[in-house]
Amino acid sequence: MTRSETEGICVEVKTRYVGGRALPEGARFVFAYTIRISNTGEAPAQLCRRHWFITDAHGGVREVEGEGVVGSQPLLHPGESFEYTSGCVLETPHGAMHGSYTMFRPNGACFEALVDAFVLADPQAIV
Repeated sequence: MTRSETEGICVEVKTRYVGGRALPEGARFVFAYTIRISNTGEAPAQLCRRHWFITDAHGGVREVEGEGVVGSQPLLHPGESFEYTSGCVLETPHGAMHGSYTMFRPNGACFEALVDAFVLADPQAIV
């Protein structure tokens, strides 16, 4: 599990390998990740945007950004958490992701809650 914290927003990530298969256009490896975002601070914060950098084993990088997560823009009051599961497809049996969530406070303040790099790996591919 990977854990990072920024301005009272704690992000914990667990990953798992779902499976892979060879296709005519190349191999595809599917990974799931579950993220728990907790407000350990003293002020509410709303997750408005996500920004990911996804790196494969060949060093290729994809950038993904957009509004909210899984169709939601959760408002987290102190002591509250939000958990979701999403996925990622790579052409290699391992890679990594890192990024951030843009968070807004009711007073208009905005900050980036950083998500430290976490590994996506087929356990059979790790030697």
